[in-house]
Amino acid sequence: QVQLVESGGGLVQAGGSLRLSCAASGRTFSMYAMGWFRQAPGKEREFVAAISWSGGVSTYYADSVKGRFTISRDNAKNTVYLQMNSLKPEDTAVYYCAARRYSGSYYLAQEYDYWGQGTQVTVSS
Repeated sequence: QVQLVESGGGLVQAGGSLRLSCAASGRTFSMYAMGWFRQAPGKEREFVAAISWSGGVSTYYADSVKGRFTISRDNAKNTVYLQMNSLKPEDTAVYYCAARRYSGSYYLAQEYDYWGQGTQVTVSS
């Protein structure tokens, strides 16, 4: 069982930056692939970024955030991060952290086993 708690959301002007954190419970954090998804009002939840387990050698990004967002993990702290730079109003959404224990697609929400409650990110123009 893994519990996830996101933090770091807030209100920022276009062009600004935020860093989201997701703290995970449990002693096997390094064995989980981690992902970030987001959901804007009236829209479906969409993939943002993911990082493989253990050393986090592999990272994956949605085209819409590639080059602006960076996902990373610190297994010693049981935490995954999402550094968001050059934010745009269209990045406004609730951002969710998710964990997946077994192999599967990094891009599909249904492949993830555990979810956090989400943190609101609002980007003003």
